[in-house]
Amino acid sequence: MIKAIFFDIDGTLKSFKTHSIPQSAIDAINEVKQKGIKVFIATGRYFKQIGDLDGLVFDGLITLNGAHCINSESETIFTNPIPRGNIDALLHYHSESFLFPAIFITEKKELINYIDENVKEISLLVDVPLSPVGALSEADKEEVLQIDAFINKVQEKEILEIILTDCDASRWNPLFADVNVIGNSKRTGIDKFLEYYGLDLSETMAFGDGGNDVEMLKHVSIGIAMGNAGDEAKLVADYITDSVDDDGIANALKYFGII
Repeated sequence: MIKAIFFDIDGTLKSFKTHSIPQSAIDAINEVKQKGIKVFIATGRYFKQIGDLDGLVFDGLITLNGAHCINSESETIFTNPIPRGNIDALLHYHSESFLFPAIFITEKKELINYIDENVKEISLLVDVPLSPVGALSEADKEEVLQIDAFINKVQEKEILEIILTDCDASRWNPLFADVNVIGNSKRTGIDKFLEYYGLDLSETMAFGDGGNDVEMLKHVSIGIAMGNAGDEAKLVADYITDSVDDDGIANALKYFGII
């Protein structure tokens, strides 16, 4: 029996076309909750970027790809910061070698060093405001939980090998990478909430569409990729549903007899 379901936001709950959650998904999730099944967000977004999600109420939030987990009372139950040495190395690399747009995200704030066309494109795609611009050293005064690095895959490989040596990266868009501690993923957040609520992995289901959903879809009992998902997510999924704009969440929940 499924007792916990985890939902990615962008491209899964929310459409890239409408920037909203289909009514079919809202109705389906509310029906799931009425059956006593717990529902969770599992996103690469920062807590303050999530918003009210059309009034849906969740039992917990896995944010920053598992690096910050928050319960239904908005209390932090887990963080996984990037080691200080990696942060210092990246700041030095920016000043001495190669400057690229980077967002430092902590529990309480986010800060970007500068904004280019790629940053603007992603902001429009997910319909969230641009991050405030400032010196990254200011965000460095708190624990940095995630870095959004606007670099290509070749640059990413080099930076992970020589600068962010304790980190790994995941992508759902070619324009940037989510950078977190090695071993950290949405899977990490799932395990934290299963422990918190006393649930078993065999009782879990998850929906996702991007590269940063791969570990989550592989980990849960039933991993569902959206019809609009990338190949990485589809290859590891147990089931491929319709796209977010074609009632994919509701259709999959009906297919598995959850609603």
